[in-house]
Amino acid sequence: MVRGKGQKDRPVFISKSAAEHISAYLEARTDNLPALFLSYSKRHAAPNTSGDYRRLSARSIQRMVGQYARLAGITKHVSPHTMRHSFATDLLMNGADLRSVQSMLGHSNISTTQVYTHVTDQHLKDIHDRFHSDTES
Repeated sequence: MVRGKGQKDRPVFISKSAAEHISAYLEARTDNLPALFLSYSKRHAAPNTSGDYRRLSARSIQRMVGQYARLAGITKHVSPHTMRHSFATDLLMNGADLRSVQSMLGHSNISTTQVYTHVTDQHLKDIHDRFHSDTES
C-alpha cells in the first residue's frame, strides 16, 4: 500500500523481481526509519524537526526521473506524471477496463480517468480496421 495525494491509500502491484530488490535494499539498511526510500544526500544527514527522517521528497523523485530520462537519451521532458500517464495509457491500450485503471490511479471520479481514453481511440480504430476492413487480405 502507498499513501498518495489527498492522503488516500491504495495498493501498488510490483513484479517479483522488484519485490526481491526492495527486500535486499531493506536488509542492507542499518536504520529503523519508517520511510521506505531515504535520501542519502549530505543535506539530509540529520533528521528534521518534524521527525520526517531523510524521506525522499517529491522534488527528489522528479529530479531522479529527469536525470535517468536524460541518461536514457530521452530529450523530451519526463516527469513522474509522464510515467503515470504512460502507465494508464498502456493499461487501457492493452485491454484494461476503466474502473480498474481508476482504482490503480486512485481517482475518486471516473471522469478523471476517462481523460486517458482519448489516446486509445486511434488504437481501437486500427484494431477495428484490421478485423473489419472493406478489403480482403
